[in-house]
Amino acid sequence: MKVADAMTRGEEVVTVSLPGTRDDVLEYLQERGFSSVPVVKETDEGTKYRGLISREDLIEHPDEDQLAVLVREVPTASADDDLEAAAATMVSEGARRIPVVDGDAIEGILTVTDVVRAIARGDIDGETEVGDLAARDVNTTYVDVPLHIVEREIFYANVPYAVVLDDEASLAGIVTEVDIIEVARVVEGEAGTGDSVANQDDEWMWEGIKAVGNRYIPTRNVEIPAEPVSKFMTDDLVSVPTRATAKDAAQTMIREDIEQIPLVSGDELIGIVRDINLLEALYE
Repeated sequence: MKVADAMTRGEEVVTVSLPGTRDDVLEYLQERGFSSVPVVKETDEGTKYRGLISREDLIEHPDEDQLAVLVREVPTASADDDLEAAAATMVSEGARRIPVVDGDAIEGILTVTDVVRAIARGDIDGETEVGDLAARDVNTTYVDVPLHIVEREIFYANVPYAVVLDDEASLAGIVTEVDIIEVARVVEGEAGTGDSVANQDDEWMWEGIKAVGNRYIPTRNVEIPAEPVSKFMTDDLVSVPTRATAKDAAQTMIREDIEQIPLVSGDELIGIVRDINLLEALYE
C-alpha cells in the first residue's frame, strides 16, 4: 500500500501561511484538535511548503509570536513511498504528521490517524494482539488535581494524555492535550521586571520573566483553568482486553475519535494502547 492510498490529499489539508502569528496556529489546533499544522509560503511560483508547527513548539517558545521562527523541519514522504515504511518513520521520529511533498509543493499529509484508519479497514496488517503492543507505564493523575497542574504532569511525562483515578484508585476518566488546548487562552500584557522573576506568584504562568532591570516588557502567557481535571476529562470510557487485535483497537479509535484506549484485565487497568503503538506492529 502506498502513502497516496492513505494520506489526506492536499486540497483537504488546512495550512497556515507565512508571515503569520502563533495565534493563527493556536486557533487551528483548537478548532481541529490536531497536534500540528503545515506551514506554507505564497510565492510568485505558487504555494511552497516550509515546515511544521506543533503544539509542543508553542509550549517551548511561549513568547515567540512569528511563525517564521517557530516553524521547524520534520521528516517528509512522497506519495509513492510504501505506507508501512512511512509508518516506521513516524514511530522512529516521534512524528504524528508527515507532510507528503513533491519538491517544494505539498501534495497532502499522512497522519497517525490515516494509518490507523488503514489498519481498521484491513488494508494493512492488524492481527497483532494489543496486549503485546500496549505501554505498561501509564501516566495517571487524580480527579481533584487542578487542570493546570495536570498540563505540567502531561508535559513532563512526555505523553499526550493522563488517565484519571478516583478515591479508590479506580479508572475514572482520561484527559488529553487536545482537551487542554480547547480551554487554553492566550493572555497578553505587560510584566514588571526588577530584582526577581516577574509574576512569580501567579497562579499559573507558562514561563517566568528573568530580571532585566526596572522596566516593563511585553509578555505572553497561556491561561489554563485551575479547576479540577474531573470537569474536563472524558468519563465515558471505552477499553480493550489484552486479546483484542490491533485491528479491533483501530476500529474503536476511529469510531470513538480517540487516540488512546485503556488496556484492562477484568476491572483492573494494566496498560494503555496508543494509536502510535498500532503502527509499531507493522514492522516488528
